[in-house]
Amino acid sequence: MSGHSHWKQIQHKKGANDQKRGQIFSKLLRAISIAAKTEPNPQFNPRLRTAVETAKENKVPLENIERAISKASEEKNLEDIVVEAYGPEGSALIIEAVSDNTNRTINEIKGVLNEQGAKFASPGSVLWAFEKKDSGWQGKFPQSVSDNAKEKIQNLISALENLDDVQSVYTNIGH
Repeated sequence: MSGHSHWKQIQHKKGANDQKRGQIFSKLLRAISIAAKTEPNPQFNPRLRTAVETAKENKVPLENIERAISKASEEKNLEDIVVEAYGPEGSALIIEAVSDNTNRTINEIKGVLNEQGAKFASPGSVLWAFEKKDSGWQGKFPQSVSDNAKEKIQNLISALENLDDVQSVYTNIGH
């Protein structure tokens, strides 16, 4: 009868859920820190206001949000990183990250791209196909790809989003 303990089942489910929530919290708090770098007052900083609202929607404790804002005003070494890449069948990808160590983050992203069969692109070679909107990057020219490539792209995006520093990944694939 080993492995059939009700408490053990609850413990495993709760542990998995807590880990997922922790990853989401750390990404949201990092976004708050980077937004608070320029202006720590959300009334005068729309990017910070949006980041705080998103964190509240995801039930991040207010104490953690305040700590991230104060930490950002103290330490100014967090940087926004935009990485461009090409995925399966030439699909374009834009990867946004926030990091205190740019070299480490870029190498982690390159590693995931290589594992998934995607290619790192030089700056500016992918950005022309996107435009910046309030909701993020949006492809100007939606590209159609095979179902197999769509599955590969989804795997690539989920692998990239599992990295701690990666905030979001955008692609020009038409749905």
